[in-house]
Amino acid sequence: MLPFRGLVLGTRFLCPKFLGWTSLPASQAWISTCGLESGASVEGDAGGKGSLEAFQAKLATGPSLQQFLQGAAPPVQGAHHLPTGAEETSASYLDPNTFTGSPGKVYLETYGCQMNVNDTEIAWSILQRSGYQRTTRLEEADVILLVTCSIREKAEQTIWNRLKHLKTLKLKRPASQGALRIGILGCMAERLKEKILDRERLVDVVAGPDSYRDLPRLLTVAESGQQAANVLLSLEETYADILPVQTNPSSTSAFVSIMRGCDNMCTYCIVPFTRGRERSRPIVSILQEVQMLSDQGVKEVTLLGQNVNSYRDVSEVQFLSSAPSHLSRGFSTVYRPKQGGLRFAELLDRVSVIDPEMRIRFTSPHPKDFPDEVFQLMKERHNICKQLHLPVQSGSSRILEAMRRGYTREAYLELVHHVRDSLPGVTLGSDIIAGFCGETEADHQQTVSLVQEVGYRTAFIFAYSERQKTRAFHRLKDDVPLDVKRRRVKELTDVFREGASKANAAAVGQMQVVLVEGPSKRSALELSGRNDGNIKVIFPDVKMDDGTGSGSTVHAQPGDYVLVKISSANSQTLKGIPMRRTTLRESTAFC
Repeated sequence: MLPFRGLVLGTRFLCPKFLGWTSLPASQAWISTCGLESGASVEGDAGGKGSLEAFQAKLATGPSLQQFLQGAAPPVQGAHHLPTGAEETSASYLDPNTFTGSPGKVYLETYGCQMNVNDTEIAWSILQRSGYQRTTRLEEADVILLVTCSIREKAEQTIWNRLKHLKTLKLKRPASQGALRIGILGCMAERLKEKILDRERLVDVVAGPDSYRDLPRLLTVAESGQQAANVLLSLEETYADILPVQTNPSSTSAFVSIMRGCDNMCTYCIVPFTRGRERSRPIVSILQEVQMLSDQGVKEVTLLGQNVNSYRDVSEVQFLSSAPSHLSRGFSTVYRPKQGGLRFAELLDRVSVIDPEMRIRFTSPHPKDFPDEVFQLMKERHNICKQLHLPVQSGSSRILEAMRRGYTREAYLELVHHVRDSLPGVTLGSDIIAGFCGETEADHQQTVSLVQEVGYRTAFIFAYSERQKTRAFHRLKDDVPLDVKRRRVKELTDVFREGASKANAAAVGQMQVVLVEGPSKRSALELSGRNDGNIKVIFPDVKMDDGTGSGSTVHAQPGDYVLVKISSANSQTLKGIPMRRTTLRESTAFC
């Protein structure tokens, strides 16, 4: 039954007639694929046997199982392969252009986290191969795609509001230009597929995070006036063979996805339900992409994953014998220990040696997955930034247990102290949720005191937003009033900013290496960049020593490393005076 099950699912998305989530018997799906006329019967009509024989004749000359499997994702390790000799040519009755999107201009908008930025680049790479052109002007677009976030209700509401504007744009489009196709991609597409298709009839395409390869076909179906959707989650999809095309070619930095999905199952989190289970991209493809970015002149790469430091590559046999990685002291998981596989420390090691003049960052880690090998490597390599994002979510052990985070307040603080002992001067950031289910004022004050004790330099603080499908939605009660959540967010934000201001003020008088990104947003006379700790640094755009020892002076350009003497600071930004251009290797003598 498994082959037929795959056939039904494939046909469900293939034929415009069956779009809209209609479940079909296998025989009906086969009729549609073979092209029988509507109303034909496989059981026989008044003529009986003749109709059955006609169907059997079509069945005998129809597509083989191999043809339905062609183009599927590569099989997992140990899966059975069909013999090479079983390869067949395309069936003559299939139009070769059936699955190729008509060339047109596509406009992409990205909402949410860095993973969505990377998803946008993957989607654009796929569409570019199919002949689409990119436009930055909304009014020129033939296709508008929104790469969405579903982590909080506010993020989804932003998309609903955006669709109202796009509806007007679609209705005003001249018929001579053809229909404007609008698509919802990413996490919101996965979570609210039916609602999007039913509530917003102007949405033509819905594609989940694991369905971007299918975009050209979905857009072709939508061109005929039908809605098209594919939100199937995958246990293998990592887009390892697709090199993303940067949406901003002039950028000095880039994101590289190394794994997708999450197995932690925190009670508040929708990610396992919108992005699926953890699976890691083969290290060979990651190294290839980082090398390509280095060759293009990119000076900073951020390794991305929902749980980036739980990376575990099992794509090669020799990796399976690797020793299991140990959790941070005092941490636990809801899943069994995972045996074997090439781990994050080894990946970080290999990535960092590709280009000693390229900065390496990674986000977002889970604090449970930090063996000492990672800290030692960060200390030894001058191009691995001494910056860690350590999401805590709450400072109350009782709330952490309700969140199923796998640690206590005490275990988290012990890890923080260990990190600072291992990496002097490290910059720490965090994620914090205010007003989770059952959070009392005493719980909130424990979070306040933890923020004060740690002294984060960056923080993302949000009010709890209930998400359907999560354990908290089904088992817990969202009982903290909205006004209380907002007050707690403000209190946490004020405490964080006070600590960040003090920490940044301590940098005044220091020499820091800044990677220049471009002109400051507030003044064309200033340049903006980021230091090793990922803090923004602003400095005047004036001539400085070019760093060659020749006595020449130059203006700094995007992609240059500049030594800046910090002169002032606030909670978010440092300001300074540029001293000279430098390199990462050379700068170790100055900082």
